[in-house]
Amino acid sequence: MFTSTGSSGLYKAPLSKGLLLVPSALSLLLALLLPHCQRFFVYDLQAVKDDFQIWRLICGRIICLDLKDTFCSSLLIYNFRIFERRYGSRKFASFLLGSWVLSVLVDFILVEAVWYFFGIAAAGNLPSGFLAPVFALFVPFYCSIPRIQVAQILGPLSITNKTLIYILGLQLFTSGSYIWIVAISGLASGLCYHSKVFRLHQALCIPIWMAKFFSWTLEPIFSSPEPATEARIGMGATVDIQRQQRMERLDRQLTLSQFAQVRRQRQQGGIINWNRLFPPLRQRRNVNYQDGRRSEQQASPPLEVSEEQVARLMEMGFSRGDALEALRASNNDLNVATNFLLQH
Repeated sequence: MFTSTGSSGLYKAPLSKGLLLVPSALSLLLALLLPHCQRFFVYDLQAVKDDFQIWRLICGRIICLDLKDTFCSSLLIYNFRIFERRYGSRKFASFLLGSWVLSVLVDFILVEAVWYFFGIAAAGNLPSGFLAPVFALFVPFYCSIPRIQVAQILGPLSITNKTLIYILGLQLFTSGSYIWIVAISGLASGLCYHSKVFRLHQALCIPIWMAKFFSWTLEPIFSSPEPATEARIGMGATVDIQRQQRMERLDRQLTLSQFAQVRRQRQQGGIINWNRLFPPLRQRRNVNYQDGRRSEQQASPPLEVSEEQVARLMEMGFSRGDALEALRASNNDLNVATNFLLQH
């Protein structure tokens, strides 16, 4: 399910790769080799207020001291790398920076509210790490990633391509006593930044000169090669499963190429005839290709497109015409239509 929202690997996601490698390595280093140095990375708001240890707002919010939080947040960052591919590293970094800064203010408000209403001092027990921006990424994930049903269980309950991500977020949400404060602050800051309240996306953004500097210095270090087109098949797969997977990949490639050809014809003023698009390969096994007239007479009418899927694609910024063409050409497969529109 992790690959349902983007292709595998970290291609075109150098910032996500850096967030996966550097904080995780430092977290393991502190836990295994330098446990006496962990006190410098404790996220203690009480020390910030009483002793003016402002540096804890930086050190305490970068490295996770709990390895379970490190593992869960790393999996979520790997999944959310799709936003870096879609928006670019600079905009993705601006979102992380904005939510990281805003979440500090929300942390102070929530800690004071808990003390005022319940008499609980939570300022010194907040979990450390790059957690608030991870929770903030759930806001664009919920708003812009289409929900596609994978399976249905227990009647109305269904499993979608996003279910595992929400379960992982819930696991991270319940991993500590006061991590819910960081989670709520992250969601609130992500909502404020994503909705462009008070133009925060313009005030809290990475300058162009800084983005160019890091692109020139760090991007070559954390860049990843483009993944191979042919996906590897597990060692336990049978010949029939391998053949079926190859047929599905070829079917998808044919659909995308046909849709690209149709779009070029439309741009050149050609007439689009959706009935002439090739049917899927698995529906062509028992078709007599020599009987052209018979297949032409039995051509199916234009495919009806779900307005809900059209609305989802339009929410992602695509025009209604492109959404209709993509869904019709992909036989109402929202994954195929979304991938093509994002790549072209």
